[in-house]
Amino acid sequence: MSVAPLPGRMLHATLGRPIQILLVEDSASDAFMTREALREGRVLNQIETVTDGEQAIAYLRRVAPYEDVARPDLILLDFNLPRKDGREVLAEVKADGHLSAIPIVVLTTSAAEADIARAYKLQANAYVTKPVDFDQFMRAVANIENFWLSLVRLPTEPEEAQPGSASAPTSAARQQYQESRTIRGRQSGERLQAPTYLSA
Repeated sequence: MSVAPLPGRMLHATLGRPIQILLVEDSASDAFMTREALREGRVLNQIETVTDGEQAIAYLRRVAPYEDVARPDLILLDFNLPRKDGREVLAEVKADGHLSAIPIVVLTTSAAEADIARAYKLQANAYVTKPVDFDQFMRAVANIENFWLSLVRLPTEPEEAQPGSASAPTSAARQQYQESRTIRGRQSGERLQAPTYLSA
């Protein structure tokens, strides 16, 4: 079944359909803002979200209740996850011959050199530090969209997906995101880092 693109948006150039994205993120506010930023992009995408590492592995291996899900074309992976952390998920996926070709972008708050080095050692395809500022966060995700959805050629996958709907973030969402990030930073005592962006 063919899928018609929404006005101003297009299907992926090589796949000829919306991009399937699996977002592995336990923070509701970060997941919301990531979805909003991707829905503003030029390429149609369908985003599925899981909130811990065990769910991510079950999703990718199509274990109940995920038997009928589509194989993702791209995985956005947080490192700090409950039950099974993102480092374990990354290692497990890249060691699985059926899943290892799926590109994984680590999108996390950590700017620690040890985490960056370990991510690439485990064959992550990119590492992006989440900015604290709302606008910088949106730009960081937009850079991911521009590079991975518009420029990069992804492996072909015969499955089709329904397009996501476009929507723009509201001022309330902007304020909610900012407040959530500030509270989380204070509670965890984490040192806020400058954003790290992808470069083509």
